Amino acid sequence: MDKRVDGLAEAVAEIGDDAVVMIGGFGGSGAPIELIHSLIDRFVATGSPRNLTVINNNAGNGKIGIAAMIDAGMVRKMICSFPKSSDPRAFTDRYLAGQIELELVPQGTLAERIRAGGAGIPAFYTPTALGTELAEGKPIGEFDGKQYVQERWLKADFAIIKAHVGDTFGNLTYNKAARNFNPLMCMAAAKTIVQVSRAVEVGCIDPEHVVTPGIFVDRLVEVSSPQQEEAMIRAGMIYEGGIYA
Repeated sequence: MDKRVDGLAEAVAEIGDDAVVMIGGFGGSGAPIELIHSLIDRFVATGSPRNLTVINNNAGNGKIGIAAMIDAGMVRKMICSFPKSSDPRAFTDRYLAGQIELELVPQGTLAERIRAGGAGIPAFYTPTALGTELAEGKPIGEFDGKQYVQERWLKADFAIIKAHVGDTFGNLTYNKAARNFNPLMCMAAAKTIVQVSRAVEVGCIDPEHVVTPGIFVDRLVEVSSPQQEEAMIRAGMIYEGGIYA
């Protein structure tokens, strides 16, 4: 099955109001900037999707990517580890105004909750956050004389991620640290949408090099020269629905 689509707009067309969306990336590494901005374009044009729950390692930076989604008013809730960044204004302003919710999750726990969602494990125990506000209201278990916090899996309606090379069946490789959360999110989402720097035919990727098997990928779009978040922030770029300022 050829999972390639013709453009970014078609790739994100199914994401609707109230969706839970995992967005790949560790900072700018592996962040699907073009897919995010295409989603913003649709919101500006149609008013949808809105009231999104976004799962990412951070809550956006500068005035591009996830921060631009928050600025546009698309995001109802962030589930992340780092709501602060070098320029966290978009999230901070809305959070202080009571316009966006935050579920703060330690980074390792966030990764494991996503992995558990993909593996079909509804809950697990970890010592992380024991005795802190983040553990309030959560079951505590004792194992071998030590206490652990129960954490629940994280799953999503959609994952949007960036990979390096993808074939027509959706098999993916990543560029170094861009693997981060991306392979886990592919497994934990009902539908996965991927932008790749290079799309190739089946057989062009050595099976031993496949990181994400195509069974976890639903749509694939080629973006041959993707933007890098950090470079955009250094340049002071702003994204406002189809327009870079």
